[in-house]
Amino acid sequence: MWVRFWAFLDRCLFGPASSRPGLLGLTIRVLRYPYAVLRDLWRGDINLRAMGLVYTTLLSLIPLVAFTFAILKVFGANRQLQPIVYEFFRPVGTQAAEQLTSRVMQFAGRVSSGLVGSVGFALLAWTLVGTIKKVEDSFNYLWRVQQPRSFARRIVEYLTLLLVGPLLLVGFIGLSQVALGSAPVQTVARLQLLQRLPGRAVSLAPYVMVTVFFTGMYMFIPNTRVRWRPALIGALAGGILWAAVGKMFTAFVVYSTRLAVVYAGFAFIVAGLLWTYFGWLILLAGAQLSFYLQNPTYLRLGLQELQLSCGELEQLALRMMYFVGGAHLAGGPRWTVNGLSEELGLPGIAVSKMASALEQAGLVTVTADDELIPARDIGRVSVYEILEMARNQRSGHFVTRHLAVPSIDRLTGNLDDLRRNRCGELTLRDLVEDTGRPALTRASGLTAPLSSSR
Repeated sequence: MWVRFWAFLDRCLFGPASSRPGLLGLTIRVLRYPYAVLRDLWRGDINLRAMGLVYTTLLSLIPLVAFTFAILKVFGANRQLQPIVYEFFRPVGTQAAEQLTSRVMQFAGRVSSGLVGSVGFALLAWTLVGTIKKVEDSFNYLWRVQQPRSFARRIVEYLTLLLVGPLLLVGFIGLSQVALGSAPVQTVARLQLLQRLPGRAVSLAPYVMVTVFFTGMYMFIPNTRVRWRPALIGALAGGILWAAVGKMFTAFVVYSTRLAVVYAGFAFIVAGLLWTYFGWLILLAGAQLSFYLQNPTYLRLGLQELQLSCGELEQLALRMMYFVGGAHLAGGPRWTVNGLSEELGLPGIAVSKMASALEQAGLVTVTADDELIPARDIGRVSVYEILEMARNQRSGHFVTRHLAVPSIDRLTGNLDDLRRNRCGELTLRDLVEDTGRPALTRASGLTAPLSSSR
């Protein structure tokens, strides 16, 4: 039933109606983004990662607060940390939030005064670095990043974040207090129409801080370049969800009597765990939305692994080489992986893998700016060489031993000879310069669309 339901939505949002001009087509294309996020949440991969991050949060919450407490204590701003911790737990209810905040601050004060230094500092730092690594792995998974940060770069950047983060927090709080207490702001606040502004600003401040925090995480944690606009939109959506889910969760905790009856004195701890899970789920959902905003070609594929057939790989290799060779011959702007992904209507992971395979085969060169250029004269790149490269890509799985079967070996050999003879001496330059040649003198099916690009 659910499979048919998601298939029906997929046909509606990615079918012919979505390409229509006007308000209807625009509405359908916009609805693709929340649909893609909800579909990925339903499949469960994001939920599992959120559950794993709840466990890491339990391990790192006290060290993180203690680490921040110790740094803020140097500047005399350690008391300003308690309201921030309280805002995190506020959706679990006033009483539970006060208990959790009090215990966390109590433990953090003991740890920061007794263990921060030499071995204790190293243990705290190691715990926090491991936690941030798990967060980075989750973000890299959502952003389809294959290569994580190196160990040395990870240690340097994480420790810098842990040291600079509390200082930025002190600066933000200090500047806010100075700004609110300045004479111009106080003069403006006395105006009759703006008397409610300070109260409104205080009530909106937590959501603004959540949005800013989410934006920073979306931009800097994934090991890839994230543009500010998708990160900000994803953070705004995450902030709105945080506020809405927080209010609903508060109402659930306050009006639910079963939670207190079943868990008794541990009810506030269970509520804290549930809210931590929802918090990570919201954070990851916003990251997934920002990814789709920057990479709309993944909307239909989602988190599934892209698997192209042998024929589709051949067509992809030929088309990529055609565009790269054409740009080189015309002297125009060079193609990038993202540009080819948008042009071909394929997810970037497929184009990126094929670009790597073409580079390993000595057919293209990827520059430092992620641009693709021919590795040699396109007049000396045969079409048969491109096809053979595409056909013989390794899947990475275990390769079975070769078993000689004479009849099959003769058949496959004859097919290879037919392909080689049919391509003849056709080169990439021939494809680029003369698109009017009969299709039989080149690779058949060159102009057929890729089935995965629908």
